[in-house]
Amino acid sequence: MTSINVLGVPHAYTLTPAVSSGQTLVFIHGWLLSRQYWQPVISQLSPDCQCLTYDLRGFGNSTQCLHQRQSPPADHSRFYSNASKSPFGLVAYALDLIELLKQLELTQAWLVGHSLGGSIALWAAHLAPELIQGVIGVNVGGGIYLHEAFQRFRSAGQQIVNFRSPWLTRIPFLELAFSRMMVTVPVGKRWGKQRLLDLTLAQSEAALGALLESTTEAEVHLLPQVVASLSQPVYFLAGQQDRVMELKYVHHLASFHALFHQEAGNILEISPCGHLAMVEQPQAVSHHISQVLERHPSRPTRADS
Repeated sequence: MTSINVLGVPHAYTLTPAVSSGQTLVFIHGWLLSRQYWQPVISQLSPDCQCLTYDLRGFGNSTQCLHQRQSPPADHSRFYSNASKSPFGLVAYALDLIELLKQLELTQAWLVGHSLGGSIALWAAHLAPELIQGVIGVNVGGGIYLHEAFQRFRSAGQQIVNFRSPWLTRIPFLELAFSRMMVTVPVGKRWGKQRLLDLTLAQSEAALGALLESTTEAEVHLLPQVVASLSQPVYFLAGQQDRVMELKYVHHLASFHALFHQEAGNILEISPCGHLAMVEQPQAVSHHISQVLERHPSRPTRADS
């Protein structure tokens, strides 16, 4: 396992070799997951693109020394003053990502984020447009705050975090149940085991903080404004059978970007597919990512020109 210090906190990451195309993809996982879920997609894309995936602070193998995080320089972007200042808010995770890219000297990258990771990617693109070429959100949507629905979601998430235990990984057949949660296409016991492992590994403060800070009314209403501010291309890969992030919410968030109103649009639907597109339909996800990159060739850096 490779690790790098980001603002005082060790982050586990995997970086494939650079390729002649100059394309770099950065994959950001969702809540209570880890970088492992991107491997089926990376295995198909790494021959043509350099691929970086990492564990968010407090998740996967990035759970040490969380309280040693150093505060990054204050940002004065358009929406920053209204965003959560929590170290587990979307902006804080986006600033972690920006610092990671700088340390690895990745100056032109596409971000591919799943669910919560997609929201982090959108914020990072807003805060550091000089580093981010574009964003591809996988099972990402929102921008509509429904009070009762969000309260139920937050309450359920808190219960999951508060009542989990390491012995869950030893319960017979539980991995089979986890392999069927939130998906339409069966993903196999391997991913059920991985989900159980990541559930138990997640640091409580980070798991609860990321959940609660990203689902406030203020944060939900900020996200469409962030999308509308982006000059970079932004695409949304959606599972047609996703019951966690339904298509109508994907379309709503996507509609705030200029590409939505062009003929080709910026929504790419996958069927059959639930909320874990990267392991349910890795070939389709890889194909769509490749198509997006073909539409928007890599911009040469000064060193290349």
